[in-house]
Amino acid sequence: MFDFTAIDREDFRNLLAEIGAMRMPFGKFGIKEYPPSGVPIMDLPVEYLAWFKERGFPKGRLGELMACVYEIKEVGMDSVFDPMRLAHGGRHPLRTRRRKSFDFD
Repeated sequence: MFDFTAIDREDFRNLLAEIGAMRMPFGKFGIKEYPPSGVPIMDLPVEYLAWFKERGFPKGRLGELMACVYEIKEVGMDSVFDPMRLAHGGRHPLRTRRRKSFDFD
């Protein structure tokens, strides 16, 4: 668990910038399912992150950042990511879009 009370403002800004740049490289929300670069980890559903918390986050910086995102979302502070989402065109869509036209031939 990450203690956000012991982090200063500049370090928290840097952490958020790093989270905003990180994308999921594998799995259900990875590059294969959401080309070309996967889903930003800040837009991963909290249920997906909870699954990783139960079974263990990936090793390395990706796992550390995913754990931070989970802690932030768990306490209801998902809105802290809104400025980054706004700068990148909004929340990443997680559902496939329905076709608007059909060919019945």
